[in-house]
Amino acid sequence: MSLNDKPVPTESPLSQPYWDAARSGQLVIQRCTQCGKFRHYPRLLCDACYSKACEFVPVSGSGVIHSWTVTHHVFHRAFAADVPYVLLTVDLSEGVRALGRWDSDHTLAIGLPVRACFHLDQGAPELRFHPR
Repeated sequence: MSLNDKPVPTESPLSQPYWDAARSGQLVIQRCTQCGKFRHYPRLLCDACYSKACEFVPVSGSGVIHSWTVTHHVFHRAFAADVPYVLLTVDLSEGVRALGRWDSDHTLAIGLPVRACFHLDQGAPELRFHPR
């Protein structure tokens, strides 16, 4: 990997189903098979019932903007052409939050309805959001 390549997340047995689905453009989230609670990002234990039993299920990708930040500083040279870019925190309709990049010129607003998609370019799939 050269200094101009974007770093990619390390996939693990715990996160593999998420990345496999993301590469096909689908958002999946871990759900506890004991109590039904969704959890994102993938974790070993359910924080509601402490069960290890879980499954990854496709979700709608619909949500609303909770917050955002604009990134102006380049922390890795491979992102130099991307700045400035917007990182969103989104409250998904399934009750969990997800982080992703803003994929629109639309005006941002807290509570704005958005939909998830994956940007499949170089490296790992990148979660992005655009207005619904």
